[in-house]
Amino acid sequence: MRSNVLVCGTLALLVNLAASAQTNPPRQVPPPDPQPIFRVTVVSRTLQAVNYEHRGGPTKIDFQGTVLLPKSKGEATIESKRGRVSIDAKLDRLEAPTKYGLEYLTYVLWAITPEGRPKNLGELLVDDSGKAHISVTTEMQAFGLIVTAEPYYAVTMPSDVVVMENVVRPDTIGTREEVTAKYELFPRGGYTMTIQPGQLKSVGTEAEKLPYDRYETVLELYQAQNAVQIARSVDADRYAPDSFNKAASLLAQAQNFQARHADTHTIVSTSREAAQMAEDARVIAVKRRDEERRLLDKQQQSQDESRAIARAQEDVQRAQADAAAAQATAEAERAAAQRARVEAEQAQIIATQQAAQAAVERDRLARGQAARAQSFQLTAAQRQSRSELLAQLNSVLATRDTPRGLVVMLPDSSFEPGRTGLRLTPAAQLARLGSTLVRYPGLMVRVEGYTDDRGSDREDQIVSEQHAQAVRQALVAKGLPPQSVLALGYGKSHPIVSNASAGGREENRRVEIVISGPSIGERALWDTTYSLK
Repeated sequence: MRSNVLVCGTLALLVNLAASAQTNPPRQVPPPDPQPIFRVTVVSRTLQAVNYEHRGGPTKIDFQGTVLLPKSKGEATIESKRGRVSIDAKLDRLEAPTKYGLEYLTYVLWAITPEGRPKNLGELLVDDSGKAHISVTTEMQAFGLIVTAEPYYAVTMPSDVVVMENVVRPDTIGTREEVTAKYELFPRGGYTMTIQPGQLKSVGTEAEKLPYDRYETVLELYQAQNAVQIARSVDADRYAPDSFNKAASLLAQAQNFQARHADTHTIVSTSREAAQMAEDARVIAVKRRDEERRLLDKQQQSQDESRAIARAQEDVQRAQADAAAAQATAEAERAAAQRARVEAEQAQIIATQQAAQAAVERDRLARGQAARAQSFQLTAAQRQSRSELLAQLNSVLATRDTPRGLVVMLPDSSFEPGRTGLRLTPAAQLARLGSTLVRYPGLMVRVEGYTDDRGSDREDQIVSEQHAQAVRQALVAKGLPPQSVLALGYGKSHPIVSNASAGGREENRRVEIVISGPSIGERALWDTTYSLK
């Protein structure tokens, strides 16, 4: 577990025994060696730093133990010199660091800037009486000092096992500053979660029987072994193979030197170099592993975003397709409804016209029968009206006098397609024709449309009806009563000539305007009975 340290309050270290660690175990591991195991949670810490006066002469500070090592104490003489600050520290009543866990083999003195940046000042070598002495220099000008238990001397971040910290004395020369920035201590959980206790090396009680130089040799060698094991636990052999392989090679050399009982200085120097190289490999591996995880997270996020964009585009396209389909359906329904309304209106008009025509026909037949009963001949007034009307119509359009009535013929060339429907080319003549017929009340007008035989029955019927309706609308527009003008389509029926030739087909494509009524009689002017002698 990682431990975030907020340096803005009072010192509070919470120490629980291994039993309390059961509330959140990282994972199942084999039972460790019988050593006291602590779970240390740094709640908050206030560490006083000192900005030592440049060339202000030597000054002293004290050390006191934390709750992890309450009986320890010490002091340090600090002097700011040109380009560096020297530290000469003497500490007492230090116990074996392995009491905090098998991975802890040594103590390290740290300088912490007011901004929270840690600096490893060096390893504290504890003698048989629990004393340690270290004399080092640092480029830092303002700092506080702490001591932590570590698995090896070359660590680059302090662990959370803080056993001692500096205490500023009243006579300390320098400006006091509070370490108020946040900083993060390196967690011991980083070791124990991936390293089995049997893999870690520890100097047991039998080491006390060794001479100090041999004890130092064994201690440094074990630190190097632990450093390599810890580096391997964070996959340094994969993320930083060059540095890790060098560390492993140096460790093997140190072990070989020990096996051959080589000079202790050679063993110590090689072991320390191996530990330092292993720490470098661990730092590089952690950084590259985190970068890889961030890259994978970024790639996953990018893939998720791409999939989300693709799904959104598919949803938009699906919605657009659905909207287009719905719009097309609505348009089709509106068009069908419009056609149905037009057809219904046309059917109603035709039905009305047919009913009116039927009534007119019945009336005409009745009157005709009555007239024939009185006289089969046209009266003088009817003859006069029919003759005048025939002459007037002939002056406008070609008109024939037939037993059906006066018939005005419109050829197919009279009809041209327009933007809003059929366009009648003899529009002026039809206007004059309508104006003429208005002056003769009581007339009935049948507009009959005909085609040739080139199209289907349905097509020809529609075309003939359209032509007849167009002419009817033109006549009604000039004032003829709508009920007196009937439009009918006969399609290809009733050809007047053969459809075998183009000229014949053109002649059959026509509209006939049949005009009849009591005022002009029911007989053509030429239909007269003559007595033969």
